[in-house]
Amino acid sequence: MQKLVWSMTLAIAVEPAPLEIDSNGVVRVGKTRITLDTVVTAFLEGATAEEIGEQYTSLRLADIYFVIGYYLRHKSEVDAYLLERQRQAAAIRQETEQRFKPMGIRARLLARREQHK
Repeated sequence: MQKLVWSMTLAIAVEPAPLEIDSNGVVRVGKTRITLDTVVTAFLEGATAEEIGEQYTSLRLADIYFVIGYYLRHKSEVDAYLLERQRQAAAIRQETEQRFKPMGIRARLLARREQHK
């Protein structure tokens, strides 16, 4: 009986991360508008990579897995980034609410619509 021996060479290549920082300092996945925040939040809420891909069809499945792996390897840094993004969003929301007074907005919009009839 003859033994078969297979010899295969696997080239391990380092691929660039599919993460890019835009001009506003927001980390986006690949060339898409989808943020790191979006993918990580979906993952933390229990979505699988495939489910995230179904929700955000511009993302490649391999990139979603990469982002999840990146998060798991750099959890403290990503968590700090996400916390800062939440802080910034809260500050912007507060500033907007002070400028545009959301209380009574429905009544103001309805009154404006009535004026234009």
